[in-house]
Amino acid sequence: MEFIEPALAEYAEAHSTAETELLAYINRETHLKINQPRMLSGHLQGNVLQTFARMMRPRRILEIGTYTGYSAICMAQGLSEDGILHTIDNNEELEPFVREAFQKANLEDKIHFHLGNAIDIIPTIEETFDMVFIDADKENYSAYYDLVWNKLRSGGLIIADNVLWSGKVLNPKNNDKSTQALMEFNQKVHQDNRAFNTLMPIRDGLMLAVKS
Repeated sequence: MEFIEPALAEYAEAHSTAETELLAYINRETHLKINQPRMLSGHLQGNVLQTFARMMRPRRILEIGTYTGYSAICMAQGLSEDGILHTIDNNEELEPFVREAFQKANLEDKIHFHLGNAIDIIPTIEETFDMVFIDADKENYSAYYDLVWNKLRSGGLIIADNVLWSGKVLNPKNNDKSTQALMEFNQKVHQDNRAFNTLMPIRDGLMLAVKS
């Protein structure tokens, strides 16, 4: 996942708005106590997500893949005054950690946490979204994209994480299911004439798609 010299990454973080105490706590606790801590968005990517949210001031955000709540809290900082963020995850074991994090952030009224299968839950959320963040099981990225498209307003933004997959997408002969799914997803978005897309080499890759 590290595509930039560690010293440059540290410099970038040092010259970006610092993590809040709560985000630093979530970051630390995730690395100490939770499996697969690399799934955490982290400081720089969290700031990128928050930057987009602060620019857009969205009324409605959808996040697919909550993990420990770091990215949801980052994006929620940019919500409009009456904004709501819906976040979906299927990991029951992380629910107490996540709900405690949202409580500590005083965002219980701003963040609606859905526990279960995103493919089943997305159609039940009757909202029009300004911003969608996809960071869940890679094999369903294309399905998530299709499910949210008609719920996204014109000018709305979809961001998908991990689209470079530690560089594995460069090898077309790589036949593991996640890599193949991400290559297909990247091509799908790139060929979608309904969207303006940019693949940003930030951390493990962010695919941005703006709905026309």
